[in-house]
Amino acid sequence: MAEVDFWEKPGCINNTRQKQLLRDAGHVLHEHDLLTESWEAERLRSFFGELPVADWFNRSAPAVKNGSVIPERLTEAEALRLMLQDPLLVRRPLMQVGSQRQVGFEAAAVDLWIGLTPKAASSDADLESCPRSHQGKAATGGCA
Repeated sequence: MAEVDFWEKPGCINNTRQKQLLRDAGHVLHEHDLLTESWEAERLRSFFGELPVADWFNRSAPAVKNGSVIPERLTEAEALRLMLQDPLLVRRPLMQVGSQRQVGFEAAAVDLWIGLTPKAASSDADLESCPRSHQGKAATGGCA
């Protein structure tokens, strides 16, 4: 059992599913609103570890989907500046257990980090992409 600080976009379908998987595994969640959190570049950067800049981004964010933000073309400093201006750009969730931080929810990686139930850990379900975008609908409401 771990105490997990979990930054999400309230109403996000996948964040709701991710939180349930964590609770099912016995973890205690402290939920935070990613969009209203008072972020500083250094603190936000600490969640991304060694990931390439392009992997820091929420691919369902309107600015990414419409091409006005192209993550592969950004430096770290540019990416952080844009994310501080528009938190919808940040890949979700951001999670912290103790001093360890990570971005995104890949079930196998979360299982290795803090543990999930065997069924959840072996799931190949996409727990990050907005399910509404797969249905050909605009990423609105609980997504983006």
